[in-house]
Formats: sequence, structure tokens, C-alpha cells
Amino acid sequence: MDVGAGSGMIAVPPGRVTLADRRTRRSWPVDLAPYRLAAVPVTQALYAQVTGTRPSAAHDDRSPVESVSWWDAVRFCNALSRREGLVPAYRLRAGAEDVEWEVSADGYRLPTEAEWEHACRAGTTGARHGPLDEIAWHRGNSHERMHDVGGRQPNAWGLYDMLGNVWEWCWDSFDAEDHPDYRVLRGGGWFDEHWSCRASVRRRSHPTFRVDDVGFRVALSVAR
Repeated sequence: MDVGAGSGMIAVPPGRVTLADRRTRRSWPVDLAPYRLAAVPVTQALYAQVTGTRPSAAHDDRSPVESVSWWDAVRFCNALSRREGLVPAYRLRAGAEDVEWEVSADGYRLPTEAEWEHACRAGTTGARHGPLDEIAWHRGNSHERMHDVGGRQPNAWGLYDMLGNVWEWCWDSFDAEDHPDYRVLRGGGWFDEHWSCRASVRRRSHPTFRVDDVGFRVALSVAR
């Protein structure tokens, strides 16, 4: 299930998803073109192969990489793209905490928040795409530790661990007006209660933040 040379990437159909923010009581629809999303979060083994580093608190090749910042995830996407002979999706300005997404590039990238939720729901409309204990590692069944990827049931589109195990970085700013520097996290983690492991839950954090229940998965745009 590790991502590499295009393996493990699931074709996600186009569609519309309505995002919602409970804090502001705001909702907004987003129309999505087709894209591809990794079946599982980036593993510690793959991260080590691509970057030569092992940042995770506990080492287990098949567990999700964690203790990675949003910036770490962006740099990983570019490094994986170069390894696979693809055009990197992100343009990083040397010496500055600034990044630009080259939308026309064919390289790996973080999913947008809307892409993440659309993929998580897999055509469903409820809080989750299945019974929580069957699809996610959370505080109630994780024994307060992370688990290998793919250990719970996938959703209807073949995506594993969309809820639970580790929170996942998305591309988007959390709030362009109030929190423009903060990035979106989705999905809930192994130490979270059941109410955090829902398709609609949004969390924010600074892009330099690293902790042992935050990882990411990669996406690919589909040429039109």
C-alpha cells in the first residue's frame, strides 16, 4: 500500500462537497474535478526512502509517518515528485516561509480540504462512512497508540484510515481572514474521542507544528 511510482493511488470521481465551519456557522459548496488520492497515509518507510530521515516518535515502517509539519509534507511531495520524474507541484522561495502551488504541475501534492472530505465520504452523507470501530483507530480502540496503515476497513472507494490513526494535513489555510497562516488538519487521530473522528471535523494548526498524531497523504491532479 505504500505510494511510489503511481502505485496505491486511488482514482476519485468528480463531485460536489459542502464544507462547514461550526465556529462561524458558515458553509460553502465546492465543485471538484477528478483526482487521485493515496489509499493510505504516507508511511514511515516511504518517508525514510524519499527523505533519508525518520522523524516519527515510534519507529514502525508500516505505521503512518508522524511528527511532521505542514512544511515537511510540502517538501516531501516535491521530493517524491522528483524521484518519480514528475514536475514538483510546489514552488518554494529560498529563505522565505512562502510556497506557491503550480496547479498545472503533474507532481504529488497535499489534497485540498474539499478533496479530502469528498474522498473521505465516498458518496455517503453521514458523519462517517461506516461504523467507527470498523473503519478507524481512535481512543476507544487504539490502546492509546498508533497502528499500521490499512488495519481497518476501507471506504467504498478503497481509501483506508481516512478517519483516525493520524490527523492529515491539507493544503488550505484554515481561515483566510482570521487565521491565514494556519493550515487545515482533517480526520482525527489515535488519541481522539469519537466526536473528532468525523468527515466534517476541521482542526487548524501552524504549518511548523509537529506532534505524534499528525501525518498526511498525497494526491495527484488528473490531466484534463
